[in-house]
This record gives sequence, structure tokens and C-alpha cells, in this order.
Amino acid sequence: MIEDKVSYKLISEASKRLKNYIVKTPLLKSPYIDQKLQTNLFLKAENLQTIGAFKFRGAMNTILQLPTSVNKVVAWSSGNHAQAVAAAAKITGRKATIVMPEDSPRTKLNGTAFWGATIVKYNRNSENREEIGKAIAQKNNATIIPPFDDINVIIGQGTAGIECLEQLGEINVIPDIVLCCCGGGGLIAGISTAIKTKFDNAKIYSVEPEYFDDTKKSLERNKIVSNSMKYKSICDALLAEKPGNITFNINKINLTSGVSVSDDEALIAMNTAYKHFKIVLEPGGAVGLAAAISEKVKIKNKNVLVIASGGNVDKNVFENCLNTETI
Repeated sequence: MIEDKVSYKLISEASKRLKNYIVKTPLLKSPYIDQKLQTNLFLKAENLQTIGAFKFRGAMNTILQLPTSVNKVVAWSSGNHAQAVAAAAKITGRKATIVMPEDSPRTKLNGTAFWGATIVKYNRNSENREEIGKAIAQKNNATIIPPFDDINVIIGQGTAGIECLEQLGEINVIPDIVLCCCGGGGLIAGISTAIKTKFDNAKIYSVEPEYFDDTKKSLERNKIVSNSMKYKSICDALLAEKPGNITFNINKINLTSGVSVSDDEALIAMNTAYKHFKIVLEPGGAVGLAAAISEKVKIKNKNVLVIASGGNVDKNVFENCLNTETI
């Protein structure tokens, strides 16, 4: 059973494995937000993680468990997984080749290059990144590090959930609601496994960009549903075509349901995070907060955990968010 392969025990072991590599990111509070929304909201600031996103957890957990004979890795990503694999490879003395969309945010391209990875660009509208990545891996005898549909990656992402439990436990708070971004579903699969083990009554919601709510639709229909991919969104980190097989099998057990937010709502959340939590979020990293402040679920008088998953945003997009309203 897949759910047995992603367990609280294994996530806890990964936390110990990653202890000297990852940042224990803070849970942030805003009295203004709590008063305005009449809630008790905790924001997990994974934008402050190494490489600026939670993805470093899964990449490092996976690469640390590779045999020492494996010295080359390959990954495909629009940016955060790209940087994560590049960083984890560099830190462990390996070479990384990353397949990235040619329209990836400049900050993510630059971040991946900083860690010394070889970048292969592709056209996301006419080329298949997995086919390109698999061909490179075969040619170079390299190991593929998947972006989300992988047991070790999911377990690594779940360490953020372990931290949330520890941090909430220190202040005797039981989470009623969890709002977490969802692309392929790896982060929420890991986090929900950790949280549901301790708090089975917590309601956990996937949050996706409008028109890219494949997990929401898949949960509703109890089968994997693909996005049409004809639409666009500024939430570049969350544009997976469909949920992963492994992630969906976990998420259909753990999640209450899914919600979606518009690009405008994501921008408002970015501005709100900057103004009231003093942090910089990318659009995909802000969708959980967007769901809270736009009341996609009822959070009044609830303990609400929001995962802010990343902060790798180009200057022009961040400037756009500052021109929007805030709450």
C-alpha cells in the first residue's frame, strides 16, 4: 500500500536525516490578519527555506539516499524543484542537469545556474519535458529526481508538516484547517500525512490556480483528471498537467476537498504577505493565503495553518502585486 510507504515514522526519520541541511522555517503571525478575518492564522514561511522554497526538502532527502556511485542527476521543473535538485547535487558533490521551460521566471533560471547545474531549456507548449529529461538521463547514465510523484520526495516535503506539528505543539494549538498549495501534490501529500497522524479531525484543503485545479476535480470525481493546459496563470510553480499517481492515492484519503484562486487573488495575497507578515512570496507560494483571505473556506474562529511554499518571484511580478489592493 502506498500510504504505508509514506508514513509519519518515515517522515520523522527524514527530519533527522535533513536536520543539518534544511532551515527550520518559522510560523508567522499577524495580529491585524487575525483581527480582520476573525481567525487564528499561522503562516509557515517556506519561502525562507534553502533555495527559497519547500522543494529543497524533497530533493535533498532523495539525493542523500542515493548510492555514492551515483554522481549525476537529472530533473525537470519550472523552477523551484530545479533549484532544489541543483543545490542538493552541489552540496553532495554531484552534477545536475535540469530541464526547464524557456519561459521560466528569470529568478528561477538564475537560481538554478547559481548552483552550477547544466540547464536545458524547452518549449512547454510544443515539447515534453519528461521525454527530454529521460533521454538525457539515459545518455549520461544519470538518476532522475522526480518533481513530486516519488516516495522519497513526498517524505522529504512532509518534514515541513513535522515542523508545523512541533511548532504548534509548543504553543498548544490544534489545527482545525490546513490550506496548502498544490501542483503535482507532493507537498500536501507529505504534510497531510504528518498532520493527519496526530490530528485526524483537521480539515486539509488543496489550493490551486484557477483553470489548473486538477486535484480539486480529481478529488470530486475520485479519479485523476487532467487540466486542458490551454490557459495561463502567473502561478508558474503550480501548473502540473495532472496529479501524480502516488500523490493522488495519498491525497484522496487525507484531503477534505480542494479550492482554487484567481491570479488577482494570488497577487492580493502576495501584497498582504508583504505588508502584514513582512515576507516576499511568489504567486504559487501565496495561493494558500489567498484562499484564506478570500474566504474560499470558512476560517472564522478557527486555528488555520497556511503553507507559504515559496518566494522566488521576478521583480516585475512582485511590483504588480504591490499595485494591487490588500486587506
